[in-house]
Amino acid sequence: MKLKNIFILSSFLISILASCSKDEDIIDNTASENKATNSTENDELEVESFIYNGLNELYLYKADVPELADTHFSSSNNRNEFLANATSPEMLFDNLTANFDRFSFITDDYNSLEERFEGMSGATGIKFGVGQISGTGNVFGLIRYVLPNTSASEAGLKRGNIFTEINGQKLTSANFSSLIDKENFTINVGYIENNQIVLTDETVNLSDDAYTENPVYIAKTFEISGKKIGYIMYNSFTANFDDELNDAFAEFKANGVTNLVLDLRYNGGGSVESAKDLASMITGQFNDKVFIKERWNDKYQNFYETQNPEALINRFDNKLRNGNLINSLNLSEVYVLTSASSASASELIINGLDPYINVVQVGDRTVGKFQASVTLYDSDDFAKDDASTNHTYAMQPLVFKSINSAGKSDYVDGLQPDIVYTENLNDFGILGDENEPLLETAINSILGRSQIGKSAIKRLDFQQLGESDMNNIEYQRMYINELPKLDK
Repeated sequence: MKLKNIFILSSFLISILASCSKDEDIIDNTASENKATNSTENDELEVESFIYNGLNELYLYKADVPELADTHFSSSNNRNEFLANATSPEMLFDNLTANFDRFSFITDDYNSLEERFEGMSGATGIKFGVGQISGTGNVFGLIRYVLPNTSASEAGLKRGNIFTEINGQKLTSANFSSLIDKENFTINVGYIENNQIVLTDETVNLSDDAYTENPVYIAKTFEISGKKIGYIMYNSFTANFDDELNDAFAEFKANGVTNLVLDLRYNGGGSVESAKDLASMITGQFNDKVFIKERWNDKYQNFYETQNPEALINRFDNKLRNGNLINSLNLSEVYVLTSASSASASELIINGLDPYINVVQVGDRTVGKFQASVTLYDSDDFAKDDASTNHTYAMQPLVFKSINSAGKSDYVDGLQPDIVYTENLNDFGILGDENEPLLETAINSILGRSQIGKSAIKRLDFQQLGESDMNNIEYQRMYINELPKLDK
């Protein structure tokens, strides 16, 4: 079985993504005959047929999977025999996606998927990384930030706290992934001092309560050396919070901000449209110019280029998806803070803005995710309307790769920073404080000050193994809400 994320989720209740839509009459859909056959004669293969048809139709890397070729099977019966040999829908999905695809996934509960795209999930209140001290077997969790109004904030946990046990079980490289996936758990509490992990006698019980996270974690304006510097820590491109993001930029505008630091160090991505609108908030002078272009599989690329080429272009704009006017700063430069956890839509911001303004990336190399996905449901047009009531399976396959206006894409090794700084556990700092090391590095560059002192501080040498959200279905995803509309 390939090494990729396959998630089977417990149920939740609220939906977000708008229906996908495409015109099956316009596109010569070779899978349509199979759909009809499966719905009437092969009910036992309903989910497997949905998986095959969706990937055969829309998967970005269709050409890299021989079984998805339109001519691979000699007949529908031959294809159904192949589907019947699958031991599970998840195994079939795994076998029908490319070996190098780390990001496509399937779920047996699309209600939960939709909730998570809205930012709704359970939360113990801590966002953390998991590391292993180099040359040892010592594995630890490091709290990056604490969500307000959660069990963690009530317990007084804070950024920089360390834990080495969950429910009394010592973290190891082999067990940490399963241990951090528990809904309710107890951690021991420690901290780092003089390059050593110091543990206290304190333990904290954390409960996984229903929670909707506002991704606009911090937004403030500094006035330093005569400059108005805006700082915003944005932790997810969540469509439901576009207004909150826009409100933060309204405040920056009212404060006369002339420089901006956008903190995406822990942002794993999200909505493509939210990314496009954020780019328009930062700028404003490029309305209607190309932010990014899309490249689909050959069938859909050729179709859109012929029928509706505008559907392949994401342009800077001046309105949110709800029609509210965007608050733009009209900047010609932005500083973006990144880490090895910055992915997908976070990288899209950097790549999409780069041809237009001076984007100064500060921090660590990013993940390297330039593809977007869409939710496919088991219906004739893969929209949620009229989806099968026999199951709640849905797929989130990659459907296009993003390309900036200068033609840049395929940054599989991530985006390299202009100013390198990796967070130092001995000098972790307070988020939103102008002396927090990563933010201070950006401010020093804005003000033309020398970068002094930070490199001399002793470091705890460790390897990052994972992080708190790594088992979540929306982890490091970039998605569109629906397939492009077609001009008729």
